[in-house]
Amino acid sequence: MRVSTDPGQPFARTRQWLRAHPLATDAGLAVGAFVAMVVGSFADPHGPHGPTFGTRTPEPFSLLLMLLGAAALVERRRRPRLVLAVTCGLSLLELTTGEPRAPVVMCAVIALYTVAALTDRPTTWRVGLLTMAGLTGLAMLAGPLPWYAQENLGVFAWTGMAAAAGDAVRSRRAFVDAIRERAERAERTREEEARRRVAEERLRIARDLHDVVAHHIALVNVQAGVAAHVMDRRPDQAKEALAHVREASRSALNELRATVGLLRQSGDPEAPTEPAPGLAVLDELLDTFRNAGLPVEVFVELGRERAALPSAVDLAAYRVIQEALTNVRKHAGPGTRAEVSVVRVGASVEVTVLDDGGDGADPSPEPSDPHGGHGLLGMRERAVALGGSCFAGPRFGGGYRVHAILPT
Repeated sequence: MRVSTDPGQPFARTRQWLRAHPLATDAGLAVGAFVAMVVGSFADPHGPHGPTFGTRTPEPFSLLLMLLGAAALVERRRRPRLVLAVTCGLSLLELTTGEPRAPVVMCAVIALYTVAALTDRPTTWRVGLLTMAGLTGLAMLAGPLPWYAQENLGVFAWTGMAAAAGDAVRSRRAFVDAIRERAERAERTREEEARRRVAEERLRIARDLHDVVAHHIALVNVQAGVAAHVMDRRPDQAKEALAHVREASRSALNELRATVGLLRQSGDPEAPTEPAPGLAVLDELLDTFRNAGLPVEVFVELGRERAALPSAVDLAAYRVIQEALTNVRKHAGPGTRAEVSVVRVGASVEVTVLDDGGDGADPSPEPSDPHGGHGLLGMRERAVALGGSCFAGPRFGGGYRVHAILPT
């Protein structure tokens, strides 16, 4: 048998049961109030040596008022103001009927506490002052006892304490609810932030993988086609094309391995396992296209601040050039020539990739084309993420133009 070691657990279970059965709780409270009133009605507070019991007995009318007041308390949560009005009426009736007096006002005190606990502070002030003034004033003016009797002062004190206690309970309950609501909102915000970060990271990884795969697979496809075309007539050129296929596939595998290895790590690495590509290795990138048969001319002018180029801008410029040349190699016609320029203009770096379209150019597809992939969309997202822009469209007279502005 399991024995609970938490001393507050039985009380917690009792509180949970009471919250789950409010009507039964109110019925028990009504019974307790009735018993207390009946016992109190037998007590004489003016005995020679203090309160004495058995020296007086309540009248049947007083017992009836006590029973009606206790019965009204059963509905105190569902109709708090009505119950307060009923109990105040019964108390006023008892206060003006003469001796011996029964403590029916106890029901009004409980009802006033309920109104204060279930309403707002302005209502508590209005109802509380009205109840205190009405019961105390009528008891002093129309009651059988002198106005300064302790019973009259007791009515004033008990009604005031009931209103104050109900207001304190309501304020504490509101404070606890506010703390709970803030905690729940913070938890929801934390979960939404985690989901947003995951989505952003997935988008970044997908964009990088697309850039890597699209570039190298396009080169592999082109060189494989060249090898198949010249295999019989020019075996030496076919071997050279296959060597380029092998080199491009090896580069793709290395970059994919680095990306997947980074994803498999349990925590954030202190430093990247290898540097991210950038304009420092632009010549190597252009050589892969030249080896694939795409003549490329390049012009880079970043001034003396080239070393201070932000890494995000450096990577974005590299990826834009890579994707743009990949689209040229895939979609432009034979004999196409390309030009790449990277120039610092004020506080931005402008990247431009042009091609002349060659013979019978097939313009690069827009992102809305279902067969066009996500290359142009990825370039625009990279530029927008840095606060810049990217435009891609046909050139007048043939060819295609990609122009990206990347703020530094």
